Amino acid sequence: MRKFTEKRLLVATHNAGKLAEMRALLAPYGVEVVGAAEMGLGEPVETEDNFIGNARIKARAAMEATGLPALSDDSGISVDALNGAPGVYTADWAETGQGRDFPMAMKRTWDELEAVNAPAPRLAQFRCTLVLMWPDGHDEVFEGVLPGQVVWPPRGAEGHGYDPIFMPDGHDVTLGEMAPEAKNELSHRAIAVEKMIKAAFT
Repeated sequence: MRKFTEKRLLVATHNAGKLAEMRALLAPYGVEVVGAAEMGLGEPVETEDNFIGNARIKARAAMEATGLPALSDDSGISVDALNGAPGVYTADWAETGQGRDFPMAMKRTWDELEAVNAPAPRLAQFRCTLVLMWPDGHDEVFEGVLPGQVVWPPRGAEGHGYDPIFMPDGHDVTLGEMAPEAKNELSHRAIAVEKMIKAAFT
C-alpha cells in the first residue's frame, strides 16, 4: 500500500458537496484539495460496466490532464433481485434529457422488483469505489458497501438520489429520513474514505 505524501490532491468531481466533504476529511493531513471544476476539466465518458473501471477512467483523465495525483469515486445502488442493477447505471436510470429525475428512477426500481415478484426483504447495497491515482499511474482502490433493503413508498426528504427507498441494515428509517450527519457517518462513501485515510494518509 503506497502512502500519500504529496501536498495537493485533485478530486475528480464536479459535485460541490462531495468536494467540500473531501476537503474536510483530508484537512487534518495537510493536503490541499482541488476540484475538477476549478481546474477547468470536463467529465470523461464512462465506458466500463463496473465501478472500479469507471472510477479509474475518471482518475486517469484528471491525472493526465493536470499532472496531479487524483481521487475519483464511482458509486450507486445494486439490488440483489435485479442481478445488481442499476449498479453503474444508477444515475442513468434517472436521466430524462432535461436533467435527472430520481423519483422516476426510484419508481422504475420498484416496478422492476414487482415485475419479477421479488420476495421481501428486497435486499440491496449502496456501493462506493474510490480510486487514488498517482502521477506515475499507480493506483490504490478502496471500496465501501452499505447493506440494506429497498422499501416502498419513498420516505423522507433528506439525502439525494435513491436515499428515500433505501433502509440500511440495523435501522428502521430510510437514508432519506436520516439527518445528513447521521447518514454521513455510516454511508458507503464514509466507509470507503475511512479505509483510504487509514491506508494512505496515516
